[in-house]
Amino acid sequence: MTRMSRLAVAALTAMTVVAGPAAAEDVTVFAAASLKTALDRIVKEWEGSSGNSAVVSYAGSSQLARQIQEGAPADIFISAATDWMDTLEQAAEIDPGSRVDLLGNTLVLVRAGGEAAPDAPVIDKNYDLKGQLAGGKLAMALVESVPAGVYGKQALTSLGLWDSVSQDVAQADNVRAALALVATREAPMGIVYATDAHAEPAVSIAGVFPADSHDPITYPAALVKGAADRPAAVDLFETMKGTAARAVFEGEGFTLPPAQN
Repeated sequence: MTRMSRLAVAALTAMTVVAGPAAAEDVTVFAAASLKTALDRIVKEWEGSSGNSAVVSYAGSSQLARQIQEGAPADIFISAATDWMDTLEQAAEIDPGSRVDLLGNTLVLVRAGGEAAPDAPVIDKNYDLKGQLAGGKLAMALVESVPAGVYGKQALTSLGLWDSVSQDVAQADNVRAALALVATREAPMGIVYATDAHAEPAVSIAGVFPADSHDPITYPAALVKGAADRPAAVDLFETMKGTAARAVFEGEGFTLPPAQN
């Protein structure tokens, strides 16, 4: 092989390396625990189509927001309440231009046992929640910090039921942990989202809380500061807002705002 031929081969090899497939990226998502069933499906499908991977950390929105404030590495944050996203936005921890209201939900009372129930009543001030508990505990997410627990306490207070059951509440770190207490019959009843009840065959809906008995249940989502420069993070974020993802969320019982893209 002549010297010129060797140089040509070397140049072609270098071009091939440069033009080779891009390295896969890892994306970290911090998401409210109530999103797990739907978001796991969406992320799995995205990984298969994109060639990238994602790690999703599920917990109470308050816990996740504090972790981001303390420097935990995350690319995407989805909260179950606007106040924790507001906190991060005010601290310049998210890309404010990316923030969207992704989903909504409904607050329900569940009981142990997955048997099909007749139309669940709308809970009002005459509902005998204390009597329904029959000496057992009412499972709720943390009522002062985790959105599902905050909404639940708001609803019970608004309906005049909080004082009668406040001493019977068993608080859990997040809404899925509260759901598990009911599913395993450690508590006869609990307050969770309709989507949680939909995801757990070992519970049934005993009642639905009026929408005006608590603050609107809104799930804001945003890219965490710096993630807008990461193509894979942006791609996953856009996927979460897309038509296919919306169908998954809706299938799990979430309510949807107008399409974002």
